[in-house]
Amino acid sequence: MTVGNDAAPQQHDLESGVVESAVANAEGERQGALACDGEFSDPFDIADTKNVSAESLKRWRKAALVLNASRRFRYTLDLKKEEEEQRRKVIRAHTQVIRVKGLAEMLRTNPEMGVVGDDDDLLNRRNAFGSNTYPVKKGRSFLRFLWEAWQDLTLIILIIAAAASLILGIKTEGIKEGWYDGVSITFAVLLVIFVTAISDYRQSLQFQSLNEEKRNIHLEVVRGGRRDMVSIYKIVVGDVVPLKIGDQVPADGIIISSHSLAIDESSMTGESKIVHKDYRAPFLMSGCKVADGAGTMLVTGVGINTEWGLLMTSISEDKVEETPLQVRLNGVASFIGIVGLTVALFLLLVLSARFFTGHSKNPNGSVQFVRGKTNFGQTVNGVVRIITAAVTIVVVAVPEGLPLAVTLTLAYSMKKMMADKALVRRLSACETMGSATTICSDKTGTLTLNQMTVVEAYVGRNKIDPLEDDSKLHAAMSSLVHEGIARNTAGSVFPSKDGGGIEVSGSPTEKAILHWGIMTDSQVHIHWKGAAEIILDSCAQFIDTNGCFQSIDEDKAFFSEAIEDMAARSLRCVAFAYRSYKTDEVPTDEHLAQWILPEDDLILIAIVGIKDPCRPGVKDAVKLCTDASVKVRMVTGDNLQTAKAIALECGILLSEKEACEPNVIEGTTFRKLSDKEREQVAKKILVMGRSSPSDKLLLVQTLQKQGEVVAVTGDGTNDAPALHEADIGFAMGIQGTEVAKESSDIIILDDNFASVVKVVRWGRSVYANIQKFIQFQLTVNAAALVINVVAAISSGDVPLNTVQLLWVNLIMDTLGALALATEPPTDRLMHRAPVGRREPLVTNIMWRNLIIQASYQVVILLVFNSHGKSILDLKHDQIEHVNTVKNTVIFNGFVLCQIFNEFNARKPDEINVFKGVTKNHLFIGIVGTTFVLQIIIIEFLGKFTSTVKLNWKLWLVSFVIGIFSWPLAAVGKLIPVPKTPLAEVFTKSYQKCVAACNSR
Repeated sequence: MTVGNDAAPQQHDLESGVVESAVANAEGERQGALACDGEFSDPFDIADTKNVSAESLKRWRKAALVLNASRRFRYTLDLKKEEEEQRRKVIRAHTQVIRVKGLAEMLRTNPEMGVVGDDDDLLNRRNAFGSNTYPVKKGRSFLRFLWEAWQDLTLIILIIAAAASLILGIKTEGIKEGWYDGVSITFAVLLVIFVTAISDYRQSLQFQSLNEEKRNIHLEVVRGGRRDMVSIYKIVVGDVVPLKIGDQVPADGIIISSHSLAIDESSMTGESKIVHKDYRAPFLMSGCKVADGAGTMLVTGVGINTEWGLLMTSISEDKVEETPLQVRLNGVASFIGIVGLTVALFLLLVLSARFFTGHSKNPNGSVQFVRGKTNFGQTVNGVVRIITAAVTIVVVAVPEGLPLAVTLTLAYSMKKMMADKALVRRLSACETMGSATTICSDKTGTLTLNQMTVVEAYVGRNKIDPLEDDSKLHAAMSSLVHEGIARNTAGSVFPSKDGGGIEVSGSPTEKAILHWGIMTDSQVHIHWKGAAEIILDSCAQFIDTNGCFQSIDEDKAFFSEAIEDMAARSLRCVAFAYRSYKTDEVPTDEHLAQWILPEDDLILIAIVGIKDPCRPGVKDAVKLCTDASVKVRMVTGDNLQTAKAIALECGILLSEKEACEPNVIEGTTFRKLSDKEREQVAKKILVMGRSSPSDKLLLVQTLQKQGEVVAVTGDGTNDAPALHEADIGFAMGIQGTEVAKESSDIIILDDNFASVVKVVRWGRSVYANIQKFIQFQLTVNAAALVINVVAAISSGDVPLNTVQLLWVNLIMDTLGALALATEPPTDRLMHRAPVGRREPLVTNIMWRNLIIQASYQVVILLVFNSHGKSILDLKHDQIEHVNTVKNTVIFNGFVLCQIFNEFNARKPDEINVFKGVTKNHLFIGIVGTTFVLQIIIIEFLGKFTSTVKLNWKLWLVSFVIGIFSWPLAAVGKLIPVPKTPLAEVFTKSYQKCVAACNSR
């Protein structure tokens, strides 16, 4: 009996050739303290929610100004439920022991061949034992969303005011005319509630479908002697499932065979201790992870009949964490809300003072309130109108939908990223990618195709050419080669479905070697296999083509040169070796897992070179990152020469001159540097070869210390610490283990680097779309507030009434967010620097655009408010009619200004705001719908909105008022803006004033 092992004990280390592990925990270090002694602590300044403490999340909730908590916080983490979940973590394991063979017979399955696997067999098993699914509690119903939208305090006040207005209106004006105001406000409020609920409900459904996709794991099962990839939901009782490091146990079952199998049961028991499994402890629980080793299991329970299924049914919903941008926007929303409340209170005082002092007049010119003459009903009606006007200002000013605009654009981006082969596991990763400054990428399968073929082989000192010809080899040598290939592998060989040949399963490296070495009459033994130079260092002899043993000392230079030559041609080099043991030296099965295999005095059998070509288009993707100021670094376990050759081919290294230290470095060299030296070298590294997962983690931590926002790709279980520590962790969907996927933020479904670059585009698009919406909303807020306040002070009347402002609020809050948050990413986004984490949400460019548009709207509409009679040529009309027509034109012009300004908001820094607009059908549809509804409101719903029909001349006037915002925006964009953020200028000025005061 011959016993051996891979050169590295874990599958990932076949690539790296390094036997080393590292544990790193920097969970809380990057957060740090939010404020130093004596400094102001901003509760809305949370740069990263990935590892943030619960205390920080509680602080911003308490600091936010919230009128409708159930709506504002519905897409954030439920901290109470989170605390309860941490306490609930003890489920007992199975205790009954049953022999595998007998159990397999009872389940009518074969421990080696698996179940028959035809449709009838699978259907019968599902009917008998159930499917591998569990009932997931339904998400919130539409009625629940309606109820949450209804909870807004301002809307409740408006409904009460509408009821009072309805009663007083009917009492004073009669049933025929008196019901319009009350019903109009009620209808407008209900419209806002329904549109809000529909929008939020649709977002909820999107998140549900994405969460379902995240849970749909694919894994290998043995059916009919073949290994097939199936969905975890299609596992049935009796299935034989191979397990390897990083896999998730898909169902309850028992071990058929195992080798050093260790299971992480913390998800079930709450204990972090790794449990070793063998025939003495054979039971496996669904939902646990394979921490080490390999094995095969027989499925005995699925779905609701497993401990995991029972646990899942008790969990109500998937958790949705808040993102840094959501937290910051809550700060912005709170600030705007405070301003709005202040203005509303001021407006309430001004209008009340004017009303009770007799300065407020009716549309016909009569005084509204005369002490001692105006009856009680008319007085209350006047007060209700004043309160309604003030509350409406609050509705418009407090942007409850602003933080939720992030959720909208994130949901849209997540859906689109799925089409681009990227499955988002954490919401915050979408926006964080917009700030990424560097990407540490694997080579195999990400930058290359992962389609490996053995193209060169050395057996002894002889190069085999052609590869299929082994007639030159001695029979004993040929047998050893095939033994080394067939026995030391995690792959499998089986007949193809059509019977026309064979099929091979396993990792691409395993498959390439198996394809080269398959023989029908080969026997199976265990040998060493791994990175060629590592194996070579452990060898004392080699076998020549005649089957004779030769000392390797004199020929080591030859083999090293052959390895370097293959590596320089971007071939992955893998060596085979073995060592004989006496039978009595090999431990029994009971102690085999604890046996430490000797790693020296090996006998070299062969060295093979495996070709893995670069992916088409990867060079363009790397160049796109470079243009976007995102540095791409290759971190691979391959030989440094191989890595260098691929890096040159991909465009990571631009020339041979760059292919030297410190641009190109080995993981061991980087690891041995001091902290200071490491920081100096890290920023220059473009290629790191022969790196272990701990080297990757060390590089990530070093770059983060220097202020870089780091994205990392990984596929192995040992990559989990680096994926967790990185700002954005990308796991590979095809080659990635379940442990790697669990630690990641985004899963790249096609393992393609080009898909990573697409995520960068979407990340920048999320941030840009939010900024567009903020600019649009602040413009509407500022214009509406100033127009109503100035008009109230000057004339005692507000030109924009309650129903009109609720319609504007609908355009702004829901429809505006939907139109601007769903803008697709453009190439222009990839020609600018990454968004800084501390960069202000409202940039100087946005301030410029906002001030220009808001100032124009305020000036032009206030001019119409004060001189509308002469401008619109209404001198000969009755004063009541003049005021109604004037206010209708102001309302119509104001709404059209917002419609046209939506186009301006699309391109804050470009003159051509129409570029690509026809590709965004949703935007065109929303703008068109808004315009049509505005026409309907003016022409047919005048009784409800207190407007009159407009002739074509007045429509033309309104249209000109609105469309003038286009040329105005184009001219405004020619005005240069300072690079220093406006907020920073004010902060510095304030600090100077404080310092000057303190110095006195």
